[in-house]
Amino acid sequence: MSRADRFLRACRREPVDTTPIWIMRQAGRYLPEYRETRARAGSFLALCKTPALAAEVTVQPVRRLGVDAAILFSDILVPCEAMGLGLEYPEGGPRLDPPVRDRRAIDALRPVDAVRDCGFVMDAVRAARALLDGEVPLIGFAGAPFTLACYMVEGETSREYLELKKLMFTAPADAHALLARIADATVSYLAAQVDAGAQAVQLFDTWAETLSPRDFDEFALAYATRVIRDLRARLGARAAGVPVIYFARGAAGVLERLPSCGADVLGVDWRVEIGAARRRLGAGVAVQGNLDPAALFLPPGEIDRRAGEILDGAGAAPGHVFNLGHGILPPTDPEHAKRLVETVHRLGAGRTAGAPA
Repeated sequence: MSRADRFLRACRREPVDTTPIWIMRQAGRYLPEYRETRARAGSFLALCKTPALAAEVTVQPVRRLGVDAAILFSDILVPCEAMGLGLEYPEGGPRLDPPVRDRRAIDALRPVDAVRDCGFVMDAVRAARALLDGEVPLIGFAGAPFTLACYMVEGETSREYLELKKLMFTAPADAHALLARIADATVSYLAAQVDAGAQAVQLFDTWAETLSPRDFDEFALAYATRVIRDLRARLGARAAGVPVIYFARGAAGVLERLPSCGADVLGVDWRVEIGAARRRLGAGVAVQGNLDPAALFLPPGEIDRRAGEILDGAGAAPGHVFNLGHGILPPTDPEHAKRLVETVHRLGAGRTAGAPA
């Protein structure tokens, strides 16, 4: 079986010859070739907005590590700029200005036509597909509405996301209006990536972990579900061929709720054993995960052992995509990441029930 088939088959819960693997943030600062390309671009945002360079760094980990899928190099906050907010990346994290904290600011947000407003992203998708030349599939992505709302309301990264929670609890109609606008923009953004050539998409809900179960249902899961539903409606007959992955970090306490979003694949972080996650999620979805990113600082033999534990826990049923439980960390040795990929391919061979030869 070719690498071009393995990831998409696993997303569809079909037998594969070995467990596929890709790594969240695999195009990033741990790679020296990424750092060199970013220096050429001049800044992180310039790198995101230069399609040829964004495509180059998208492909770098495929070449170095041998992963089974590429994920487009961009940033989840790109649509926020298209909605009318200033976006910059000073030391210490991204900044959006002005913060969106009342109905007037929400109503002032612009509707997003992703082809018009984020054309550089679509150009990067096309350029990356050309560089990959069918070697592996390309994953497009977006931030889920709740996670984007965290940044838009706070204006920057936060520990508590208090401003957004104040909006949710003191003006829930305004919070829902904001989330609905973000959801509509996200559908446009993901559909345009698919039109440009993305073969799967992932919805990142990084800050869902800040919510109680009831608030997760109302303010995060409901809008992820809306994005997935409306995206499939927008894609029509093509939707069946484009797997959707939903990754909600810190969702161990609400795993049983996740399948209702309609995603084909559900990502899980390292805070839950993957075997337990598969049982709780049920047989109707594939699962993605879930090595602790910090485990890549272990000696190679220990990386092998932990990868084997996850493969054992995932079991022989089709539908497991190996990944980290969140993004790879910048100090990671690239050789350790490569060792992980090789180990997963070696130990995962023949594990899937009914796997083709």
